[in-house]
Amino acid sequence: MKIHFTKYQGAGNDFIILDNRSGFFNKEDHALVARLCDRRFGIGADGLMLLENKAAYDFEMVYYNADGNISSMCGNGGRCIVDYAKRIGVTADDVFFYAADGPHEALIRNHTIKLKMRDVEEIQVEKDHYFLNTGSPHYVKIVSGLALYDVFNEGSRIRHLAAFGKEGTNVNFIEREPGYLFVRTFERGVEDETLACGTGVTASALVAALNNMTGKPDSCDVKTQGGKLKVYFKRSGNFSFTDIWLEGPAVKVFEGEIDI
Repeated sequence: MKIHFTKYQGAGNDFIILDNRSGFFNKEDHALVARLCDRRFGIGADGLMLLENKAAYDFEMVYYNADGNISSMCGNGGRCIVDYAKRIGVTADDVFFYAADGPHEALIRNHTIKLKMRDVEEIQVEKDHYFLNTGSPHYVKIVSGLALYDVFNEGSRIRHLAAFGKEGTNVNFIEREPGYLFVRTFERGVEDETLACGTGVTASALVAALNNMTGKPDSCDVKTQGGKLKVYFKRSGNFSFTDIWLEGPAVKVFEGEIDI
């Protein structure tokens, strides 16, 4: 059986997208998802998304990590699937879709996608880090010398700490540099550092806001290994934020067919 796919990237965070409105794809075939995401034996990606029908919404986004397992919200993936939906005629420029963490709005402006994220009602402040959920769980730590930091080994160690349970957590390291917040992320499910992580960048920007590291009271310019993103927000309490938006590029890389 051959399936048609489209490959996208958002700030280097890359995804396979399938139009599953007909329901052709077996959503329980986690091994197939992992094979398609494999960079040597498949198409190669940080994750795979299905675009599906959803009553009262433009579409539903179903997201899998590269290990083949269904995952929580992916911010960069959400931005990419919005651009894809516009390309195939599912949406206009103002989008309303459903994802693992609930409803999302998005705005399309010349392939720059502005995606509304869930409100953050609580940020846990620990001795040497912060923990919050921006659609996916994120550990955030302020460090120095981030360009040379051992993100893989330290991120993997923290991701598997018993305190974060069986599912583990994503791990972000942040540092303020002139003009932007530098963020590097170790992602669970990919089990490696990714070039960018949308929910991680969002979490990092909010932690930066708590520490007066954003340079602005209501937004944060972010640099990742894969490119630049921007987070907008309104502070609603000491450790809570509303009206959170993630903005950045969504780029179609290529499309094709693969025999499964």
